[in-house]
Amino acid sequence: MQLFRPTVFAFAWLFSAGANAAGSTALPQQVRAVGVSQTHYQPGAEITGEVKARIQTDLSFRTGGKVIERRVDVGSHVRKGEILARIDNTEQLADVGIAQAGLDSAKATLEQKTLAFNRYEALLRTQAVARATYDQAQNDLLTAQASLQLAEASLATALDAFSYTELKADADGVITSRNIEIGQVVSAAQAAFALAHDGPRDAVFNVFEAFFLEGRPAVDVDIAPIGDRTRKAQAIIGEISPTIDTKAGTVRVKVALPESADWPLGTPVVGEFRAPPQEGIILPSSAMASDGGEPAVWVIDRKNSSVSMRKITVARYRTKDFIVTDGIRPEDLVVIEGGKFLEDGRVVAWENKS
Repeated sequence: MQLFRPTVFAFAWLFSAGANAAGSTALPQQVRAVGVSQTHYQPGAEITGEVKARIQTDLSFRTGGKVIERRVDVGSHVRKGEILARIDNTEQLADVGIAQAGLDSAKATLEQKTLAFNRYEALLRTQAVARATYDQAQNDLLTAQASLQLAEASLATALDAFSYTELKADADGVITSRNIEIGQVVSAAQAAFALAHDGPRDAVFNVFEAFFLEGRPAVDVDIAPIGDRTRKAQAIIGEISPTIDTKAGTVRVKVALPESADWPLGTPVVGEFRAPPQEGIILPSSAMASDGGEPAVWVIDRKNSSVSMRKITVARYRTKDFIVTDGIRPEDLVVIEGGKFLEDGRVVAWENKS
């Protein structure tokens, strides 16, 4: 975007206030001026960030114990369901054995009670057994059936607890951090690994708070790896944190990367963020003067060709220019070169070159 569009160029020559004793005059001082105009500009900032997985999960054991095996490390690519680590399962294995024995016993009891019930049912038809005996056999059968269901549930619970001694990946992805070692005693829910899921990637930035004072930034962000700025990709802001990091004074911004930006996790990137468009007068840095230490510019009066210094309000300083929001008006003729030797009320000769 062209930031500076001069509308009027004037070449002026400064003349001395009078002649010397011999009647001669000083050589003219050439200045350059421009007729300023209001224009739109869009403040921007380049901020560094990092490529991260859009979905990242912390993996942990669901029961406590001593780590006896670790199969992966940071950077390992894993598949869903793959075993990542194990803890000592001696206790859980014993519980499975006890539960299995209880189930076997319940099955044998049920079989026995079923045979007894069938026998008493046949005897009841011939009235060879009392009704109370038959009812007792029926109650024993129902109790045995309930005991079997309880034993099956106990075995399922024991098997679940046994499975908790194995930590498995919940998705395809890459291990990005590891917090356990073999021999370490871990507790339930203690983070063991961080898994970055395969799939969409985000570029994550910590944007300084002041950038948001002018409003929400434009959704389009140009991003490129710091190591190769030619591989630029256009991305879209997907998430802006509603809170501010009070220690750093920054706001976390996640930018959704397109599929074409297949950069590895952890790649350092730079993003070009743009604030909402605003209005102001853009002047080159050479136009800046000072009035008592405050920013000012020299303005030429078109009627009498005299110059005067005007204090201005600068909204933003940039590399080669600055933005003025108050102190001068559109179509004012501002000196942009040669103002160093001017003084208030000095008459200049200027020529309109527009």
